[in-house]
Amino acid sequence: MNDQAWMERALTAAQRGGLATWQNPQVGAVLVKDDHLLAIGYHHRYGDYHAERDALSQVTPDQARGGTLYVTLEPCNHSGKQPPCSHLVVDYGIKRVVVGQLDPHQIVAGKGVQYLRDHGIQVTIGVLEQEARAINPHYNFFFTHQRPWIALKQAVTLDGKVALGNGKRTAITNQAVYDWVHQERAHYQAILAGSQTVLTDNPTLGTTAKLEHQPWRVILDRRGRLFEQAHLKIWQTTVYPTLVYTETPISLTLPGVEIKQLAEVTPKTVVDDLAQQGLQSLYVEGGPQIHNAFYQADLWDESITYLSPKLIGGRGVTAFSGPEPGRLMELVNVEVQKLGSDLRIRGERKCLPD
Repeated sequence: MNDQAWMERALTAAQRGGLATWQNPQVGAVLVKDDHLLAIGYHHRYGDYHAERDALSQVTPDQARGGTLYVTLEPCNHSGKQPPCSHLVVDYGIKRVVVGQLDPHQIVAGKGVQYLRDHGIQVTIGVLEQEARAINPHYNFFFTHQRPWIALKQAVTLDGKVALGNGKRTAITNQAVYDWVHQERAHYQAILAGSQTVLTDNPTLGTTAKLEHQPWRVILDRRGRLFEQAHLKIWQTTVYPTLVYTETPISLTLPGVEIKQLAEVTPKTVVDDLAQQGLQSLYVEGGPQIHNAFYQADLWDESITYLSPKLIGGRGVTAFSGPEPGRLMELVNVEVQKLGSDLRIRGERKCLPD
């Protein structure tokens, strides 16, 4: 088998980690000697063995010596929750390492490869690099752009409305979409909504997926209105870490809730703070003014729209409501999926920020 074929095995292994890796990337490793497979490893869950250590733990140094290690992401060269994998590779006498992609994390960023080369190991970089990058899109984006990947999610009628406008919850989409969204949220590390959406819909902003690390809930409540509403579901469920951003001094202490007072609550100040906390992806539920604020601030990378064959008309609330003149933005990598009678339309902004 050639390098591409072995790397494909490593890529398949990497994806077994799934959402359990949380803020760590999904990584796979394959150990080969004399064109014979010795071990397959992967990063099982956040804080657990890295893929290289998982693979090498299945053999002795004598068995591994002189072999080739295929790994989808550059081996780390620092001590964190696990010791450096690059040192272990050297200790096991690996002759050659084939890397899918370099790690964009500034702690690694080529240092792992350099350590291997400094110790006489032959390193090949970029085998199935595009496929390797595709496994960890949010991780790669975060450490390249120093902010989370941001998805704007909305449910709209055929006439572009998101609610009746009477202050009561409006069910736009069907049960199939409801179930899908609760699973979709699990693929993002934080879920954001504005105070008006929380007051109107009273959502849990959670997911039905079984996860070791649940997405954080992020609430924008400039005036602190929500703290007077003890019945809200966001205060009743503590399984999801919750951040509330406000401009109003709040002296309350609530279980599982962190209150952050900022001089100004804007998409940029919130996103900057979330980046400081290492959150790599953000799912913006809305409502329409929140969506528009992120859109106008150019803080979005993905649009997910659930389109339902319904009409509202009249004074119904329009998607992306705001006072500014409109701007036409084209989406690329567009996917259209049918969920019962509704459609899911997903796309990415045509020009991602540098």
